[in-house]
Amino acid sequence: MALPYKEPSHVLAGLLDKIVEEGRKFASAADIQVADMSANSPVGTTLAILERTLKVMTAVQARIHYSFKQELKLLRDIIRDYTPPEYTYEPVEGSPTAKQSDYDLVAVIPVSDPNAATMAQKIVQYQAVVQLAQMAPQIYDLPQLHRQMLDVLGIKNAEKLVPLPEDDMPMDPISENMNALKGVPLKAFISQDQDAHIAAHQMFMQDPMVMKTIGQNPKANMIMAALQSHIAEHLGFHYRTLVEKQMGVPLPPPNEPLPDDVEVQLSRLIAQASAQVLQANTAQAQQAQAQQLAQDPLIQMQQQELQIKGADQQRKAQKDQVDAQLKSSQQQIERERIQNQKDTDMTRIQTDFQKSQIELAAQTEIERQRITANLIGRK
Repeated sequence: MALPYKEPSHVLAGLLDKIVEEGRKFASAADIQVADMSANSPVGTTLAILERTLKVMTAVQARIHYSFKQELKLLRDIIRDYTPPEYTYEPVEGSPTAKQSDYDLVAVIPVSDPNAATMAQKIVQYQAVVQLAQMAPQIYDLPQLHRQMLDVLGIKNAEKLVPLPEDDMPMDPISENMNALKGVPLKAFISQDQDAHIAAHQMFMQDPMVMKTIGQNPKANMIMAALQSHIAEHLGFHYRTLVEKQMGVPLPPPNEPLPDDVEVQLSRLIAQASAQVLQANTAQAQQAQAQQLAQDPLIQMQQQELQIKGADQQRKAQKDQVDAQLKSSQQQIERERIQNQKDTDMTRIQTDFQKSQIELAAQTEIERQRITANLIGRK
């Protein structure tokens, strides 16, 4: 049978559609046809569409975030002013009476993100960051980025899927060597015995059987690079320990922010301690090098050859000295002989001269007598 009332008119249906459309425009909550969007659409374009679509909802989320922040600030002030002024336990730093001053330095804020009202918006934002990370992966912490992405998606046990360095636990050197062979990231800890770990890793890298096996692995370069990097990390902690011993006080934890004046003073102390560590390491290295050279057979043979050459040179020097002394003695004897010969010749010349003078005088006297006798005979 026919209905006892008339159906809705077309005018009323059109008015309802118009009201719904105008309401959506006013609230900026237009429906997004996911099927109409391409999978290759840029993330920035998708994010811009989401922001435009969720403009009102984002504004509401931002105001709720701000109001909740103010409410948490009021709760903080109430706890500070109307609870006991002292801690009920002994704090790690400071005294129990520092409770109110501690609350003055604390700002309690919500964990929500006022710039991302929905999970879809958060996912698109992280996708944009992932695309940026692909262009320059060396400046991004990729494990941390993927861990946050999994947390936004609500994936359970994200720490097992993407382990972070802070999730690692100290391991013995054998376990670290095994992880290096499997390509598992390695991490050193300040509490470990750095010398023992460095020695174990270096002996592992020098083992012929291990090197032969790794050489057949297509990822041999990556394995060796990971071990070298891990050894360098242990070496850094070892050097830190040496500096602390020279300073006599422990250093602050690594990567801990420090006040400017404390950092400047600490840097000066570290520079002085580093100079002392350098002197000690240099002396130790020279001593070890000398001991190694003393134990090397080739070096010992070279030292023996040097000793023999030194002895030969010393013997030659002594011979040259003796020869020089002998030559000097011979020259002295020759000089004395020449001098004696000169004296002898001079004596002989003087004797001959005196003899000739005497003979000349005798002949002169004879001649004089002869002449005298001739003169007397003539008379």
